[in-house]
Amino acid sequence: MTRALRWHLPLMLFSLLMAALTAVSLVGLVVDDRILVGSPIWFKPFKFAVSLGLYAVTLAWMLTLVTRFRRVGWWAGTVIALASAAEMAIIVGQVLRGARSHFNVGTPFDELLWDIMTYSILTLWIMHAVIAVTLLFTRFRDRATGLSIRLGLLLALVGLGLGTLMTGRADDEDVAAGIVGAHSVGVRDGGPYMPLTGWSTEGGDLRVPHFVGIHALQVIPLAVALFGRRATPKLAWGLTVGYAGLMALVTWQALRGQPLLRPDLLTALGALAVATWTAAVIARTLRTTDTTDDQKEVVHA
Repeated sequence: MTRALRWHLPLMLFSLLMAALTAVSLVGLVVDDRILVGSPIWFKPFKFAVSLGLYAVTLAWMLTLVTRFRRVGWWAGTVIALASAAEMAIIVGQVLRGARSHFNVGTPFDELLWDIMTYSILTLWIMHAVIAVTLLFTRFRDRATGLSIRLGLLLALVGLGLGTLMTGRADDEDVAAGIVGAHSVGVRDGGPYMPLTGWSTEGGDLRVPHFVGIHALQVIPLAVALFGRRATPKLAWGLTVGYAGLMALVTWQALRGQPLLRPDLLTALGALAVATWTAAVIARTLRTTDTTDDQKEVVHA
């Protein structure tokens, strides 16, 4: 643990804070029976603590790989930790007040908090881009690993940006109540939802592409790492194209007001295309490396 803290101290301290908040939120889910917008009031802090904690740890590890512009990367990570801490402080503070945090401009104070959150998210997005640039100039011993990290950062940057789709989507009733955005498409926020994720089961939910995009940061590098010595830059590109296709598909699905687990024929065909592409990329990688190994054995024989 001590060694991990040295990756990037501010980000790692923030991740430890999020681990503690996760535990507090779990207790809140048990002992606090308040419901806000259709779900337990401590559900949002729980989800954000887990997601941002993983995000911070991943960035902290990636920053240990930087070979150029290290100071720039360190400061960008520090700003991300501070911006994320500000956002989480507001989320928890609003829970304690029994008020909504996101999209809430019902009172001057709520509007001030929402403005702070908006600018903290924008700051995080910019600093994420800065870290992506520093890793663009980093030299990696393993080309496939380096490429997977860069591509994961790029897709996560897009995923973060997809959050803007939720702003300005409120209906007249919500606007009158001081709400200026919505997660759901085709239905109002607060309806039936999936367990664990909280995503709508009756309409489209823009949190789905937002979630898928952000966690490309972990998925792409991990997927490439699973192939070990078989991993190649072509594999990294292929898996990234497939993941980008998945992001585009769930975004399109959500914007059409379609629940994630109730796809229509077009969405199902799109999912089949993404799965087929990904399977083909994996099969090609395994076939190519097996052929190369066979050729090496023949040469040595």
